[in-house]
Amino acid sequence: MEDGDAHTDGDAVRPDAERPDAEGPDAERPVAKGPEAGRSDAERTELEELRGRLTALENERARRSPRHHGRSLLAAVFVVLGCLLAPLSVVAAWAADVVGDTDRYVATVAPLASNPAVQDAVANRATDALMTRLDLPALLADVTPADRPRLQQALGGKLGGALEGAVRSFVHDQAQKVAASDAFRTVWTDANRRIHSTLDKALTGSGGGAVQLKNDTVTLDLGPLVDQVKQRLVDAGLTPAEHIPAVHADFTLARSDQIDKVKTYVRLLQLAGNWLPVLAVLLVAVGVLLSVRRRRALVAGCIGVAVATGILGVGLSVFRAIYLDRLPAGVSTDAAAAVYDALVHFLRTTVRMVVALAVVVALGAWLTGPGRYAGLVRRLWTSGIGAVRGTADHAGLRTGPVGPFVRRYRTWINWLLVAVALLVYLLWSYPTGWVVIGIALCLLFALAVVEFLAARKAGAGQLTRPA
Repeated sequence: MEDGDAHTDGDAVRPDAERPDAEGPDAERPVAKGPEAGRSDAERTELEELRGRLTALENERARRSPRHHGRSLLAAVFVVLGCLLAPLSVVAAWAADVVGDTDRYVATVAPLASNPAVQDAVANRATDALMTRLDLPALLADVTPADRPRLQQALGGKLGGALEGAVRSFVHDQAQKVAASDAFRTVWTDANRRIHSTLDKALTGSGGGAVQLKNDTVTLDLGPLVDQVKQRLVDAGLTPAEHIPAVHADFTLARSDQIDKVKTYVRLLQLAGNWLPVLAVLLVAVGVLLSVRRRRALVAGCIGVAVATGILGVGLSVFRAIYLDRLPAGVSTDAAAAVYDALVHFLRTTVRMVVALAVVVALGAWLTGPGRYAGLVRRLWTSGIGAVRGTADHAGLRTGPVGPFVRRYRTWINWLLVAVALLVYLLWSYPTGWVVIGIALCLLFALAVVEFLAARKAGAGQLTRPA
């Protein structure tokens, strides 16, 4: 045989035991080199399977990436629109509740009657209105001799000379007493309840009633309070005060140079009502469903809603400073600040609630994901509950038939608890941020109890989660 043939057929005449790729039972495996050196056969097989899966995923991604790009872009558009509508939804819900819910409106403005700054501003306004209608010389001349000692005592012994200061101080004291009385708080609450139906007209710039819109200002008529002050003056000895004609003193509730635009915006938001929040939630939900990575999209959408709504909360504080800085001279800044804070109290509460809810949902979605740190948190959670369960077992605590039942239906029980928490939130009349946090903590505690009951012994003193 020639050398060339011998070389060509060399592999064919070699025994199977000496061939590198022999598959016989006695064949020797090639020596692994590089990163795979020292690995067992099972590890090398698993590594090859993982490489194959990775290659398949890369091929699938390369084949479908154009369509995924368009789908992801559309999902991002929906999520961004939902995030942008979130703060508008909060304002729309506030506008609908302030105008449409009498009890909510009364609960919002009722504390103003006990605010010292508002009481002082109301007393000053009533005093100014009465002093402009008091003819002091003629009024004092008409005081009967029997009433003069009592009036002189009320005025500090001054019935002659410069009386204007003494009379103003006397009238202001009576006005402050009326404003600080329980009777005024009752009158304030009842009046606001009666005039609530005219608030819509005030915001739209039409109609009359106790709340009116004049010269870019929303005002409240203090006529009933002035009547009470007049009666107190008469009771104190200034009997001619009962002849003072009816006085209508206006108390400013809100003022803005852009009131015409505000009327339009409030009307539009009132029409949107509670539909705008539903639309915002639907847009975010559609964006999440269209997204390739839904969990990541849900986390991003919730964070976006929290940030956008948080900006609204910051904007309320900034607008408050601007609003108070532009008040005209003579308007009590403290009283105006109290009125502003009362009117936007529900709005601020809703902002905190939405931010808290969005953060809770984002945390829940992240913690249930495959992320490294999320997995670490879950392992810490499981090991902590396992340690508690181990201590309870050593103390002689037994779950009896409850443990196997919970282990069998644990997934269904967890979803049922989530559904109950969601139902409680939806049925809560006016949830706040603290309500959301409280519901989340209660749900977390319930899930911990389920995990505690579902844990079982894997060995001596060791606990593991059921497969």
